[in-house]
Amino acid sequence: MKKLCVVAAGGTGGHMFPAEALAREMTARGWRVVLATDRRGEQYAQAFPAEERLALDAATGSGPVALLKAGLTILKGVQQAGSAFNRLKADVVVGFGGYPSAPALVAALLQGRPTVIHEQNAVLGRTNRMLSSRVRAVASSFPTLAHASAAVKAGTKVVGAPVRADIRALFDRVYASPNGGPIRVLVTGGSQGARILSETAPRALAALPVDLRARLQVQQQSRPETLAAAEAIYREAGITAEVAPFFSDMAERLSAAHLVIGRAGASTCAELAVASMPSILIPLKIATDDHQRLNAKLLTDVGAAEVILENALTVDRLRDVLATILNDPARLPAMSRAARSVAIPDATQRLADLVEATAR
Repeated sequence: MKKLCVVAAGGTGGHMFPAEALAREMTARGWRVVLATDRRGEQYAQAFPAEERLALDAATGSGPVALLKAGLTILKGVQQAGSAFNRLKADVVVGFGGYPSAPALVAALLQGRPTVIHEQNAVLGRTNRMLSSRVRAVASSFPTLAHASAAVKAGTKVVGAPVRADIRALFDRVYASPNGGPIRVLVTGGSQGARILSETAPRALAALPVDLRARLQVQQQSRPETLAAAEAIYREAGITAEVAPFFSDMAERLSAAHLVIGRAGASTCAELAVASMPSILIPLKIATDDHQRLNAKLLTDVGAAEVILENALTVDRLRDVLATILNDPARLPAMSRAARSVAIPDATQRLADLVEATAR
């Protein structure tokens, strides 16, 4: 009988996509995989390679009454997970954070099963923080891990952040500088707080000197309500631009880009490093424990990115940073080399190695 790995992930893409990458690697190594999540997480799991999906009860809340209700819900989820693990004979349980991963990890700990936590951000998330001292192994995407105890930090394995296969393939390509030709700028935006990027980036790019504007080729993700306005700004500035709510071929667009403007989520920072991509990052200021600002340090500390904090983001500030980078022919290739220097393209394999070692 093949060994069984239970992958427990919260109900967001930031948790689910690295979990899916691990699941595919474990399957390729001959393991059986079961996904444990809540009903919210199932929307991200259509293509998840699992022989079974456990929809566990989980909840969170603020205030005494809400926390009590959440605790009772999680207790029910722990009981569901425990029954499933006994039936499936789970060999290892891997948690990727988010409160929906808690019932599976707690059940595994109560049953004495091998457990692993992977933290995607540079800050240990609250669920992972509560359980990190009890699991057998902790893996992280970043060399820094804020809010972790000294003992947890000392034992943490830095494996990097698993990225999709098409993004991983970009590590093997050579970054091509503009060299006086078109400058391709990719503007991305997360689901949270994306409006500020949708509105500020077009105006900042349009405010660049005429000689730079004439070379720009912009691809921008924009919220639907700001799409028409962005298109009008680019058109009036004489900038070639494609504006859409979503790009499904992100790896192809990253491969062609010279510079990215976007947020600083864990997956974004990992993908920018693997793709050797220069960037201007605007961390989401409402991110829990300010984790996006700390994520960005991976790239800013080596000169691969410029950061503008959200409270300091203005059209003029973004225009000035863009002009400084784009007017220096040596800057973009130097930033690309710096990004590549901190990439961990084999993060998925490193995490799978740790999972297998822990399960023995």
